[in-house]
Amino acid sequence: MNSLVRALLDPAAYDHPVAAVELIETHISWIFLTGHFAYKLKKPVNLGFVDFSTPELRRRCCEEELRLNRRLAADLYLGLRDLHGPPERAHLGGEGPVIEALVQMRQFQQRDLLPEALSRGRVKPEQIDRLADDLAHFHAGAAQASPADPWGTPERVLEPALANLETLAQLGRFPPDGEAMTGWTRQELRRLQPLLEARRERGRIRECHGDLHLGNMALQEERIRVFDCLEFSPPLRWIDPISDLAFLVMDLQQRCHGELALQLLNRWLETGGDHGSLPLLPWYLAYRALVRAKVTALRLQQPDLAPQAVEPLEAELGTYLNRARRAMAPARCALVITHGISGSGKSHTARQLRSWGWIHLRSDIERLRLRGRWGCASGEAPAQPGQDPNPYAATVTEHLYRKVLLEAAEAALAAGLSVVVDATFLRRDLRQAFIELARRRRIGFGILACSVPLALALIRLQHRRAEGEDPSEADAGVVMAQLDSLEPLDQGEKAWIVDGDDRRLRFDPGELPIP
Repeated sequence: MNSLVRALLDPAAYDHPVAAVELIETHISWIFLTGHFAYKLKKPVNLGFVDFSTPELRRRCCEEELRLNRRLAADLYLGLRDLHGPPERAHLGGEGPVIEALVQMRQFQQRDLLPEALSRGRVKPEQIDRLADDLAHFHAGAAQASPADPWGTPERVLEPALANLETLAQLGRFPPDGEAMTGWTRQELRRLQPLLEARRERGRIRECHGDLHLGNMALQEERIRVFDCLEFSPPLRWIDPISDLAFLVMDLQQRCHGELALQLLNRWLETGGDHGSLPLLPWYLAYRALVRAKVTALRLQQPDLAPQAVEPLEAELGTYLNRARRAMAPARCALVITHGISGSGKSHTARQLRSWGWIHLRSDIERLRLRGRWGCASGEAPAQPGQDPNPYAATVTEHLYRKVLLEAAEAALAAGLSVVVDATFLRRDLRQAFIELARRRRIGFGILACSVPLALALIRLQHRRAEGEDPSEADAGVVMAQLDSLEPLDQGEKAWIVDGDDRRLRFDPGELPIP
């Protein structure tokens, strides 16, 4: 431990009352906990992917850390503090030459870090929803790269992914199937290159968080706060938002919170509308798992690592490698559509599938999004089919089903995610379009047929509108028009009917029959 760190462990080094100082060490920083405040000191290291080798570089990164993190947690990041020397008598405030810069933060309890809060059952589903909303709005409002910027090219995306595996090899931690992982990383990105380039051209590369895992989140005043943006490497934070989100999804899955991972993903998609990003998700899940594997391998190299910490870290490294393998081989998936008039219980049944990890596409929400009345428009806004003020007009319905819902469903299926499309599907030709999608992708298909007495459907709609919390705009007039245009399921379609309690929907969507 150097003299500067020893000096900052002395309560007398601070210009406010401190009873005791606790030290937390990462591979690139020391964090000093003083009670009310935490101070981060960057290590004088150059690890290739991070260069803090000079005081000037460290100060510049401190300034960037403040700028970036105040986007998501302004109340946690208080400012930049000068550290006066000499190093062996380093102190805040007072006299002496300025020798370092520190980031001052409001301190929170270590038990509030999200891994600990999750393990104790303190995180509520509604807090995950709010986190997803916060992230969707953050990604929508983040600075946008232009096509002329170097960020987000296939070469830029591939470089850090290969570097993860190269670092594992250099540290003697290259897995037995490392060459296969490297091959998949290259080949899959080559297959995805047209989508990567299209999203880059459409401005989908943003200045994101860059290190969005659970260890960089804390439960504060019943809200999940995100901190510690990646300030030291622009290429690692100027990325596609789905790469950012994939880190958190992967980490939740890794810690056996798969249901929360899919809840987060569903809500982020619902709020932001960026379903077109989903084909990239498996690649980024694998990439993020290998990032954590690399970081764990680096921690195993720390010279002062306690002997009792070695075995748990080696086990952690193995689980991250397994997580990458799972992402490289997505599970079988299925497509289910609903059928029935408004108020028949379609959304209630679809939400059950959603709770089991299905992606939930809801026509009511997408119809509102088409008119700019839902979410934060972080995804590519579909072209509007004219200016018809009636949200249930034939032109709107045609565009909604054949363009918006069909393309979103196909994007999710391309990621190996099962999808339930929650819409009336009154017309046979629209149902056939989705049956054809399942046939083309050779995946299981089902229809959740919902039917209730008309009087009950109308009562439900009346209650829904009175409460004002549901995205559906349907009223009695809409329902009567639906009944006039409803084309019942024919005998062939009835063969695809599944029950909402069907065990296949819960345990193995791949068991559903292929059209």
